[in-house]
Amino acid sequence: MSLIKIAGIAAVVLLAAGLVAMVRHGRAQPAETSTFEPEKMKDFKKPEPAELKKKLSSEQFAVTQQCGTEPAFRNAYWDNHKPGIYVDVVSGEPLFSSLDKFDSGTGWPSFTQPVKGTDIVEKKDTGYGMARTEVRSKVADSHLGHLFDDGPADKGGMRYCINSASLKFIPLEEMDQAGYGRYLEPFVKAGLLKAPMHETAILAGGCFWGMEEIIRKIPGVTKTTVGYSGGTTANPTYKEICTGGTGHAEAIQVEFDSTRLSYEALLDYFFRMHDPTTLNRQHNDVGTQYRSAIFYTSEAQKQTAESVKARWGKSGKFSRPITTEITAATKFYSAEEYHQKYLIKHPGGYTCHVLRD
Repeated sequence: MSLIKIAGIAAVVLLAAGLVAMVRHGRAQPAETSTFEPEKMKDFKKPEPAELKKKLSSEQFAVTQQCGTEPAFRNAYWDNHKPGIYVDVVSGEPLFSSLDKFDSGTGWPSFTQPVKGTDIVEKKDTGYGMARTEVRSKVADSHLGHLFDDGPADKGGMRYCINSASLKFIPLEEMDQAGYGRYLEPFVKAGLLKAPMHETAILAGGCFWGMEEIIRKIPGVTKTTVGYSGGTTANPTYKEICTGGTGHAEAIQVEFDSTRLSYEALLDYFFRMHDPTTLNRQHNDVGTQYRSAIFYTSEAQKQTAESVKARWGKSGKFSRPITTEITAATKFYSAEEYHQKYLIKHPGGYTCHVLRD
């Protein structure tokens, strides 16, 4: 039997099952827009049931939590051809790549394999008088769809038939910023993305909580660490820094992909997010630890920093001279863990930074 015939039969069977399932969970409706935005995370986890009910659409909840099936050809990703990664809508766990997606003719997203390193759970499913293999996510135990052996023979012969409602699509250009940077290499090999060029910048401009909250969201930034730089005391603590006696400034170590974000562009963000004209002060935070400073890590960074500072000094944006110091980077000391991503841990916490136009 040809692949097309098999796919057609599978589509009819799954469509019938899907309609039954949708009726079981309520009258069949067009796919709803997702209201759930998984946070950037390293340790993927399943939210509490009450939270899921609030954040998932009714269709997403019915599919992922109650093994429902969405209508064929009336779902978000069956015809999506954009490059990127598909993650579990419940937990954010990476599941499938656009590089392994193919048009099966069934009306549901189909993939030849999961993302490398992802464990998809397989279960025997004898519902609706059929013997099938159900697939579920490992971390959140979300119902995803079913696995069939009628996929492209040259790519292993498998077809993961997945509900769009179980997935959230992360476009290629947003993967790094969304926390999925380690899954970019296959896209580089496929010629869809330039190989990343990693560069490090160290910037100081007042309380590092607010600075990090802005910088971590800049496209092209891959990692941020708050800490201390520019002083003389080895392994300083926050308590020592607060005395002003160590010479350190509260600073951000920024790792970024210079193929996506230039050092000059990063410095433009820097001058937009704080007041570089107040010497040793940002709003109510006073002391040398709150000074404005660019700690360059190369001669090229030094030249760029001087050029950008001069340009901003002539921009007319400030009524007073810029006091930002430009000095060679010395050892950067990471701050205590409770300071890292502080405003993610404490939404609404103190900040004196805002990104101006």
